[in-house]
Amino acid sequence: MKNLRNSVFVVFFFSFVFSFNCYSQELYHEEYRPQIHFSPQAHWTNDPNGMVYYKGVYHLFFQYYPDSTIWGPMHWGHAISRDLIHWKEQPIALYPDSLGYIFSGSAVVDKNNTSGLGKNGVVPLVALFTSHNPIVEKADKADYENQSMAYSLDDGKTWGKYAHNPVLKNPGITDFRDPKVMWYEPQKKWIMTLATKDRVTFFSSHDLINWKKESEFGENAGAHSGVWECPDLFSLNDNGKQVWILIVNINPGGPNVGSGTQYFIGSFDGNKFLTSSNQTKWLDYGPDDYAGITWSNTGNRKIFLGWMSNWLYANQVPTIKWRNAMTIPRELKIQHVGKDILVVSEPVKELAEIMGKPAIAKNFVVNGTLDVIPKIKDLKFPCRFDLTIKSIKDFYLVLSNDIGEQLVIGYDKKNNQYYIDRTKSGKTDFQKDFAARHTSPRFASSQTMNISLVIDVSSVELFADHGLSIMTEIFFPDKPFNKMSIHSEDELPIAKWSYAEYKSIWN
Repeated sequence: MKNLRNSVFVVFFFSFVFSFNCYSQELYHEEYRPQIHFSPQAHWTNDPNGMVYYKGVYHLFFQYYPDSTIWGPMHWGHAISRDLIHWKEQPIALYPDSLGYIFSGSAVVDKNNTSGLGKNGVVPLVALFTSHNPIVEKADKADYENQSMAYSLDDGKTWGKYAHNPVLKNPGITDFRDPKVMWYEPQKKWIMTLATKDRVTFFSSHDLINWKKESEFGENAGAHSGVWECPDLFSLNDNGKQVWILIVNINPGGPNVGSGTQYFIGSFDGNKFLTSSNQTKWLDYGPDDYAGITWSNTGNRKIFLGWMSNWLYANQVPTIKWRNAMTIPRELKIQHVGKDILVVSEPVKELAEIMGKPAIAKNFVVNGTLDVIPKIKDLKFPCRFDLTIKSIKDFYLVLSNDIGEQLVIGYDKKNNQYYIDRTKSGKTDFQKDFAARHTSPRFASSQTMNISLVIDVSSVELFADHGLSIMTEIFFPDKPFNKMSIHSEDELPIAKWSYAEYKSIWN
């Protein structure tokens, strides 16, 4: 009997080890798992939060529910990186408490210890976030969202909550959330940009604890088909001139149904944000870039990250162990197009570090269909595909598989629009609006065209004309796409195309 028990134990032990090793091999390589985009090991994620750079480390906090792949009581998950590409997930940073769930917010380096939270010369990292109280909300009261604070004295490894939260109380409105905090050097004060129903409210503080209202913006500006969320105020360099950018996410009301990220260009004097144009501008015209904000403390670089999903179907996408991911980090800059000023975004330069040697073809004409595969032998994701066209004509690229599923990416000259069509891309029936053709205006005026596609296992990010037109889309084919072709009914002169594979960030 003793020997039998020992035998059973040995079988059980090695079965456990085998199962664990199999799971370890599968982790980060499950069906549809992005290979160059951050996603948590398991469970639900949405908005990126608290993004701060300190002592060579990029901190990414994110809305996280550790008990399900469906949205639930929000925590702050945490991941770190030294290059914006490879991420290491950390223990949960912030848990719900008596004030409620831990909703979105931001983090800053309080290098002058204005908060007084630093001890013995240690510089505190300070996070401001929304406490969302579901009990108060269910009681049908308006003031269920307030702004709270947490801080770290060990370079972001662990966090403690401020003893006298909340630091900014709700004035009696139903949407009062997502504080994005920045230091305004000319007046030596902190500025909080807060989403307040259908507008943004600016608050100021000298200590991150006591806040006063400065002004409001947006009642009659931009898109208003949904609730304003996750704002971000920062400046960019425009040929030596400081230009202020205000990002405002909106849900619903995006440019292609569902959620989206709009922005305004203007000036800020420490009290008011003013814009010369109330025209709605979108940072990304695809359906799957939402709640994006920028890292703090990155010097002259402004690095943006969004949530790669849409509230229309985020809870239904067909992944198993985890749900949703982040976009590629993008660097934001200013570009003039005629009399207009636009924000352009391109993948951060660090992404090139994991890119293999490209296959390149130059100076040829597409007339009908060109199969790309003979040139590259084997299509693998993740990859980057760049295309430079000498003279603009209608054309489209097709990613497809052996069972007829396809993702179509193209340009419609008559309407001057880029488009991505995922109506036949595989699994689409989990939500009625997922299968659709989405469009983006072409803003460039040149007669040559540049398109860059960053393609992962289940996503594509289109950067056209060096970041003037952006589209982000997710997709879920039943079999991996293994074919790529270029189509044009007219003679399409190609100056150059290149294809290069990316190494997985999880290997």
